Amino acid sequence: MTRRLTTSAITKGPTQQGKEPCLWATSLNAHDYQALLDRGWRRSGSFLYKPEMERTCCPSYTIRLKASDFTCSKEQDRVLRRMQRFLDGELEPQVGSPQCKTNPTKRSLNEPMNSPTLKVSRVSTYEFRTDKCPSLDQKDEFICCLSSKINEAIDMCFQGGIAGSDVQLPKAVVKTVKPQVKKKVGEAAQEKKGGTIQDLVYTCNISFQLAATIRRALPEEKRAVQGDLSPNCIAEKLVSAMTQNGEIAGFSLKACNGHLNFYSATIQAVQNHNGIGASTQASDNSSSSKQGAVNKNDARHNQKAKRLEFSMARSHFDPEEFALYKRYQTKVHKEKTVTESSYKRFLVDTPIVSIPPVSGDNTVPPCGFGSFHQQYRIDGKLVAVGVVDILPKCLSSKYLFWDPDLAFLSLGKYTALREIDWVKTAQESCPSLQYYYLGYYIHSCNKMRYKAAYRPSELLCPVRYEWVHYDAAKPLLDKSLYSVLSDFSTAQDEMPQAHASVPRDEPSAKNDHSEIPIDEDDEDSDYDESDMMVDEEMVHSESSADTTEDCSNIDGIENVTMDLSGSRVKYKELQSVVGPIERRHLSELERQLSRYAKVVGKELSDRLVYSLS
Repeated sequence: MTRRLTTSAITKGPTQQGKEPCLWATSLNAHDYQALLDRGWRRSGSFLYKPEMERTCCPSYTIRLKASDFTCSKEQDRVLRRMQRFLDGELEPQVGSPQCKTNPTKRSLNEPMNSPTLKVSRVSTYEFRTDKCPSLDQKDEFICCLSSKINEAIDMCFQGGIAGSDVQLPKAVVKTVKPQVKKKVGEAAQEKKGGTIQDLVYTCNISFQLAATIRRALPEEKRAVQGDLSPNCIAEKLVSAMTQNGEIAGFSLKACNGHLNFYSATIQAVQNHNGIGASTQASDNSSSSKQGAVNKNDARHNQKAKRLEFSMARSHFDPEEFALYKRYQTKVHKEKTVTESSYKRFLVDTPIVSIPPVSGDNTVPPCGFGSFHQQYRIDGKLVAVGVVDILPKCLSSKYLFWDPDLAFLSLGKYTALREIDWVKTAQESCPSLQYYYLGYYIHSCNKMRYKAAYRPSELLCPVRYEWVHYDAAKPLLDKSLYSVLSDFSTAQDEMPQAHASVPRDEPSAKNDHSEIPIDEDDEDSDYDESDMMVDEEMVHSESSADTTEDCSNIDGIENVTMDLSGSRVKYKELQSVVGPIERRHLSELERQLSRYAKVVGKELSDRLVYSLS
């Protein structure tokens, strides 16, 4: 049933996309769209949609985060530091690296962990294949040999793979231990044991990567057959295997809390080794190696720093943005055809009426309300665009597209963190604007679970429209993909810390107006998924009425305002304005208006204008 609607909205009223409620909005003010978000709606251009939760195979829950409560995880902090290193000139893409993933949110389990599409490591980190080592200075060559030894031990322990899976195992990366880390480890060991201690020179966390890969690749019942595959146990197995292959001259190898640690009696012993079991080099060679490393560092620090610029503009068509969008869609999402018209309908068109800022008014942020494009430029080049809606209570993130050549920077995660930071800043001038909406969270879709990594997040109950903390909702979703999340209190005996959070600026969230933590070694999950890329072609023109359910309720629709060829009239006054209407036609209209009032809520249905044109 395709009709229309408005408030300061005119919207085509609930259409039948299957049975999913949809609206075409001509004009919609920011407060009303905020209210629709808080009832589970989203927009794609001027098309508004809401999942039919109890009927869909993949229930989609609106997810949000209070920016002031946000806690940055270790992985998210790593993204920020990686970007800073890139801007400082300390991090460059690997030569020949395609920097583009077929799936931007998760690496395929069939893709090797040492694939060139992986993110660039720290400057002090080197990643090697077992069959080949590039020509490096002596210290780097030694690290290469250590990595090879570990990889040989992995092949011994896992016989080249994981039983019952075709997943390729990750390759080892040996790192030089930083001085500040050495100091902490040394002090802790001395306090515990007393006396002299060994010097920790190199370390490797491959055990954590192996454990995470196995956890992702194998179902729980197959994991049980493999035995204890915790990082600690894996590290001990690798140490045992490496010891059987022969000792490493001048070093002792130990498993410590899942890490493989290489200890040496003196620092000089490390500098004088150029291979496993090799004799010591002359001191002048060691000095030459040191000088080469110093020269390398000087050259790196002399590289020109890059400049990152951020700007916001109201939604409009920009040829430069479209060129980036087209490149992103074809290279990342493998779309064959990307048209300017579909781009405009999806990311440029908006029904939200712009509200400019008013001097001295703290109810509107400095940028005003409406739809915006946030541009990120590095040295003047456009590298990412975030499409967002700025509303009375939130920044609602709609879509992000970025330069495929910079995939190693995890721009999806980086821009999400910047958007959270933007909300914190905006709240200083507009106290009501305190939330960051990430779109839909789909518990049954691994690609979408990363949204829960922005903590502490809340999910919207699809029945009572109350906000429930993710930690309280997760046990319910683990049992059933569709759950009335506000019923979490029935599971409180199992989960004593669970608690719900109702909207803080409403008297009652019941009014109608109203992952397991990501492992440090898990792959980046860029926030670039569209919740629903819809186009006009997706909406059936005039589909027949759904007679399977009778939603008519005259008490709830009396004050619905309708648009009749430009005239506004309430339903209760309809027949006095247009004259008598046949009962069958009136019943059909009542059914449509009742369904409309049900999906948008009574208060909004009284405020919006439902168009019959």
